[in-house]
Amino acid sequence: MNIKISENGVFSGYASIFGKIDQGGDIVVGGAFENSLRKRGTANIRMLFQHDPKEPVGIWQSIKETDVGLKVVGRLSDDVARGHELISLIRDGGIDGLSIGFRTLRASTKSRAAARRLYEIDLWEISIVTFPMLDVARISAPQLAQNIKQATKLLTSTQ
Repeated sequence: MNIKISENGVFSGYASIFGKIDQGGDIVVGGAFENSLRKRGTANIRMLFQHDPKEPVGIWQSIKETDVGLKVVGRLSDDVARGHELISLIRDGGIDGLSIGFRTLRASTKSRAAARRLYEIDLWEISIVTFPMLDVARISAPQLAQNIKQATKLLTSTQ
């Protein structure tokens, strides 16, 4: 897959995909970010490396819910050593994971074995990570969102 990142470090992707279970057993439901995004705004959600608060690496230019998930556009800071490194790593395909840092506000489970559905979360930060908890949360080529949406529709229609 061809990952797009501009010369000045601008990239996009999906930090969360609605309806997909992550490795921790959570499923984010559409609308879960709405209140948090309205209260915090894009400028108050940090871009970190590996969820480390000592490693801010850039800024988010846009964070919004779509019918697929949480779409993000960010710009890595070339003036920060780690930001400069990440521009190269993303361009070369060495790292492409995204992961959300949040506090659960409203969730439910049907049983101990069932996945936890997250209906409302307080989003604090979005990190660039090596291994995301949600495998499809990635810095991506523009076509990825459409492919995920089509695959989700196919899976839903065959169940």
